[in-house]
Amino acid sequence: MATTATATNPPQPVAPAPAAVHPPVTKKVADVENPRHRIRITLTSRNKRNVEKVCRDLIRGAKNKNLHVRGPLRMPTKILRITTRRTPCGEGSKTWDRFQMRIYKRVIDLHSPSEVVKEITSIPIEPGVEVEVTIARS
Repeated sequence: MATTATATNPPQPVAPAPAAVHPPVTKKVADVENPRHRIRITLTSRNKRNVEKVCRDLIRGAKNKNLHVRGPLRMPTKILRITTRRTPCGEGSKTWDRFQMRIYKRVIDLHSPSEVVKEITSIPIEPGVEVEVTIARS
């Protein structure tokens, strides 16, 4: 504790400043009834056009509901390659075939109640597109 003194008054202790008092945290009634979740939608496909079309439809539906949307985040394309000999017996010229399969992946993040996500994801999904929905509380 610090002290103060003058010529006529004896030294008196100085009280520390009171700690800042914050108002209690209150949640809105709407937040308690419908808590907002962090929702991550992952789309994977071998066809780039189908993935992009489903992404557009999901984002359009989310923006119509006035949700906070991040994405689509384009993840690196996974390229699976196989190189094999053309001839089954090994005779003849040494010719090779090269095959590859590309896997496209998109990630969309939403902040919304889980009931709204059911409405958004009820859109028709293109064939060959896999959809994975992960819900986390926030």
